[in-house]
Amino acid sequence: MTTFTRRIALTAVAAAAFASLPALAQEKVNLGVSIPAATHSFMGGINYWANQAKKDLEKQHKDLKITIKTAANAPEQANQLQDLSTVTKINALVVFPFESAALTKPVAQVKAKGAYVTVVDRGLTDTSAQDAYVAGDNTAFGKIPAEYIAKQLGGKGNVVALRGIATTLDNERMDAFNTVMKNYPDIKLLDAKYANWNRDDAFKVTQDYLTRFKNIDAIWAADDDMAVGVLKAIEQAKRDDIKLIFGGAGAKGMVKTIMDGKDKRLTADVSYSPKFIYDAIKLTAEARLKGQKLPATTIIPSVLITKDNAKDFYYPDSPF
Repeated sequence: MTTFTRRIALTAVAAAAFASLPALAQEKVNLGVSIPAATHSFMGGINYWANQAKKDLEKQHKDLKITIKTAANAPEQANQLQDLSTVTKINALVVFPFESAALTKPVAQVKAKGAYVTVVDRGLTDTSAQDAYVAGDNTAFGKIPAEYIAKQLGGKGNVVALRGIATTLDNERMDAFNTVMKNYPDIKLLDAKYANWNRDDAFKVTQDYLTRFKNIDAIWAADDDMAVGVLKAIEQAKRDDIKLIFGGAGAKGMVKTIMDGKDKRLTADVSYSPKFIYDAIKLTAEARLKGQKLPATTIIPSVLITKDNAKDFYYPDSPF
């Protein structure tokens, strides 16, 4: 399914929900967008699509103002949320939490002051702090790689995993991965450590794995940026035992590698486009302009990317 098709499906679901709600008088919407800084390529894509949404939507709607704040860590994001609420005086918020637990209370405080809150991707630990949730399919994000790795290894081998940041979505992914692997008792998950969706951290974690484990058949990097760090560590260690490396999210470099068949260890990926931030901002802004609400949860499908369909997920002009 192409990004365009997914966007149409997402919009159709939201439109159906809007139709069932009574329309209220239109009011000006002062929408705050709070997202992590572009510390790696996926977040570069998040930042790109958030700013594209501001450009497009403010042009289309004279009663809409969008303020975007980017944070390098959870405490900075919490402070920015307070400023958005008390200084900018937003009445709607789209927030991509840096961390789940640390941002739950700050987001709840914004909601308590009357703002409509849409949480994106990294869920909060208390869902009462939000009005709506928009994300990719994190269960599929963990399930698809596990199924692919198990099949490629013939149900037998040693696997290590690199997790992201301690968030609800990372838990969903890891739980889904483990659920599949329970069906393959001859596949051993040697370890699963956090590498923070970061190339440098992934390099260090992989170095540790390569030192401790003399035979590794497959690595689930759980992010295409982390896969870059994994490859660097393997190259430096001159290890040739790793048969398969599976990243995640469909970065253009990874998709191009799969399309071209340049690396026999990189043959598949799972989609998780940062463009969902654009969709979340658009849906939230247009709903609030109409005095309407979003569905409680909107999930955008994640699918397996292989050489056969990689061209449908390759966007050379995107930053991700």
